Amino acid sequence: MQVPITQDLVLVGGGHTHAIVLRKLAMEPIPGVRLTLITNLVDTPYSGMLPCHISGLYDFDESHIDLRPLTRFAQCRLVMDTAVGLDLKARQVHCAGHPPITYDVLSIDTGSTPATLSVPGVADYAIPAKPVPQLLAAWAAFLEQVRQQPDRPVEIAIVGGGVGGVELALNMQVRLQALLAKLGRPLTQLTLHLFHRGTEIANGRNRSTRRLLRRHFEKRGVQLHLEESVVAVEPAADRRQVRCASGLTVACDRVFWVTHASAPDWPKKSGLVTDEQGFILVKDTLQSCSHPEVFAAGDVATMVNHVRPKAGVFAVRQGPPLFHNLKARLQGQPLKPFKPQSQYLNIIDTGDGSAIASRGPFTFESRWMRAWKDRIDQAFMGLFRDFPAMAPTTSEHRLNALKPPAAMHCAGCGSKVGSDVLNLALRRVKQDFPQWAQRSPENIILGLDAPDDAAVVKVPEGQLMVHTVDFFRALVDDPFVMAQIALKHCLSDLYATGASPQTVLAMITLPYGRSVLQAETLYHLLAGAHKALFSSQTPLVGGHTTEGQELMIGFACNGVVSPEQIWRKGNLQPGQTLILTQPLGTGTLFAADMQRAAKGRWVEVAIAQMIQPSAAAAQCFRNHGVAACTDVTGFGLLGHLGEMVAVSHVAVALDLTELPVLAGARESLALGHLSSLHPQNLQAAQLLQNSQRHSQHPDYPLLFDPQTAGGLLAAVPSDRAQACLEALWDQGYPHSRVIGTVLPPVANERPITIRAW
Repeated sequence: MQVPITQDLVLVGGGHTHAIVLRKLAMEPIPGVRLTLITNLVDTPYSGMLPCHISGLYDFDESHIDLRPLTRFAQCRLVMDTAVGLDLKARQVHCAGHPPITYDVLSIDTGSTPATLSVPGVADYAIPAKPVPQLLAAWAAFLEQVRQQPDRPVEIAIVGGGVGGVELALNMQVRLQALLAKLGRPLTQLTLHLFHRGTEIANGRNRSTRRLLRRHFEKRGVQLHLEESVVAVEPAADRRQVRCASGLTVACDRVFWVTHASAPDWPKKSGLVTDEQGFILVKDTLQSCSHPEVFAAGDVATMVNHVRPKAGVFAVRQGPPLFHNLKARLQGQPLKPFKPQSQYLNIIDTGDGSAIASRGPFTFESRWMRAWKDRIDQAFMGLFRDFPAMAPTTSEHRLNALKPPAAMHCAGCGSKVGSDVLNLALRRVKQDFPQWAQRSPENIILGLDAPDDAAVVKVPEGQLMVHTVDFFRALVDDPFVMAQIALKHCLSDLYATGASPQTVLAMITLPYGRSVLQAETLYHLLAGAHKALFSSQTPLVGGHTTEGQELMIGFACNGVVSPEQIWRKGNLQPGQTLILTQPLGTGTLFAADMQRAAKGRWVEVAIAQMIQPSAAAAQCFRNHGVAACTDVTGFGLLGHLGEMVAVSHVAVALDLTELPVLAGARESLALGHLSSLHPQNLQAAQLLQNSQRHSQHPDYPLLFDPQTAGGLLAAVPSDRAQACLEALWDQGYPHSRVIGTVLPPVANERPITIRAW
């Protein structure tokens, strides 16, 4: 048994400091503390490798920290969202797409953004260095443009001559020169400009470093514009134009903006004490100067007694002291002050295989220095890729975390969650989502608006009732998202029969914990249910909530349908076309995720599919003469299709090459990550006429992959299939595909044939 949760530690931002803190929390967990990371990036760019990713030396995965396996390792909830404010009195983080998230202790490491200084045109015509994903997307698009326009000269501008701008310029030049050489074009077609308002580039570095960098620029032909203040970035035909206060104007293909750092505005607006630039002021303990339960580190923070440049080296060094002080705060122990070094080793990568290292007045440049930097960076990134095995006996702290609570919990009705938890959660939902309280259809006689021992619902005259239920362990640790996944999974059973949802009952098991923390989890579950149900105006009319070892959630959904509009699995007829609305692969991806082997971006793409409602897809099928339908869930595509084939007494030809597949699913299958239900689903292979011939096809295992919140599989008349497919695309189901056709049965042959060409 686990220790009941008593405190919430929330980390906002997945920067370098928090990455180190999460790893340390994994190695030394704090009993009774629930961890939550709120971040809008599942892949955190590592600043030490980013310039060389731009140059092409490192690929994406080498230069980014994947936060999903890291949070799995740390047993930390991952909430993919952007923090937009704080309620410091209520101790809540406000997010762009989630309900407020409550904390006992909060830590902020969201980084900084380049300052635009309100320069006209920058927002519309320049590419800022941060957020990094936007920079990388714009850079990739520009490289593709260069490939597609082989006769056009290439000219780019970088605004900002600090270390960041200098390093970016040198590495961009290397990447573009390599691309031009690959295309067989002369390097003279490339021109690179760097604009800097100062008299020397790389301000803050020693004189010898600045001198070496200046030589690199001169030797490599970079056009250096010193003492030039950019006052506007303007459109110029299909290009951009940089205009300076001196009157200098330069036309170019792209403008990259790499000026000094600025702070997000929400910490100051929330009431945290900040410096004049808006960075959170913190003490030597990394605590906010105004709110001791709030900590901050990295670029978003300024140490009031030790002001340092906004550099990754300081963020990395803050990791261990932040971990210690967060733990001490949660356990009521004394905090320790941290003093960052005044001098530090700085290595600037020139992009051509060399690097310039400096510390204090000393400077050294060589290829050996580049190799040394690579070893340092690879060792740092290895901390977040190569996780040690964590057996329960490896740590006294982990043993303590696994001890049972002092009081044994009852079963039966004694396991029910207390009324205080229910009342608190429901009160917050009704307060934050007033639409919920206002939604009371005429057919609901008793529900949450007038609670009783059971909901009472009037069945519409002439309609049939359709009932379904699903209940399972949470496969994602964000309760707001998990509720949406579970509801989509359950409601799809109704849509597959042609029914419209009428009412929903919730079944929830909350992990043991303090009442206020259980209420917080229940609140997020109900808020997720509200979001999933609101578009269809389906009311949640009641439910049952118990306590247990882990979060479990399910729903009993009821729908209505006219007798003449029921879709039956047994209505397959030869000549029909089979359409699948959603890509396959959730089973293998989440099996890999449990082993920390799935990339975070794969899982996030899968979750986006898993929370997309099926209602619009069902309506598309209805509009195009659907004959039979099923949802593809636990038994996999072949298991659910097999049910349709068996009761319809037909044959089917499936085209393996047309199966829509989730990103990462093939890679996960190749590594042998299979759902625990996969072996049972393989029994459906007995339906296949030619399985041996195609069993080695990479997508063959996807036929048996169990899906959670999967798509709909429907049969429509073949002459309407293309129109139906295009309608599905228009309705937001871009992965919909025609995957097969219905054929007459063949005597003494198995009913399903695979095609793979």
